[in-house]
Amino acid sequence: MLLQAHTVRVSAGPKQLRLTIPAVRARVIRVEAAAGGTVTTPASAITLTAEALEQLRKLRAEHKNQESLLLRVGVKQGGCSGLSYHMDFETQDKVSEDDHVMSYDDGFRLVVDPKSLLYLFGMRLGYSSALIGGGFQFHNPNATDSCGCGKSFGV
Repeated sequence: MLLQAHTVRVSAGPKQLRLTIPAVRARVIRVEAAAGGTVTTPASAITLTAEALEQLRKLRAEHKNQESLLLRVGVKQGGCSGLSYHMDFETQDKVSEDDHVMSYDDGFRLVVDPKSLLYLFGMRLGYSSALIGGGFQFHNPNATDSCGCGKSFGV
């Protein structure tokens, strides 16, 4: 699997280190901070188009306590190409400390687990209202192949 180059900030107490990971062939890239440190990903690890954000706001409005809901995006085994995308709304109490939370315009938040983030880093989520081929569209730079419907991919 070819991963795109990206920059990660590592904080360990008062010191900060900025680390750029070059594009490499690897299954997993691990970045660990010194004891008590944290690892953060850039806010744009997953990009939402204006159309996708608008549609997600409409879908969120159909739920109770809509303002407190986050969109969970993940990857599960299955689908035509081996891995499939998964999206659902959930409350803040279901977010674990290992999850990565990204904030977008007007406070919309997206959460992704660390394992899925390896496959989704750099993805752009779009939306089309076309009668044929419409719906959410996943543009994933880490996918080496995908099925015709675009809802599953392989690496």
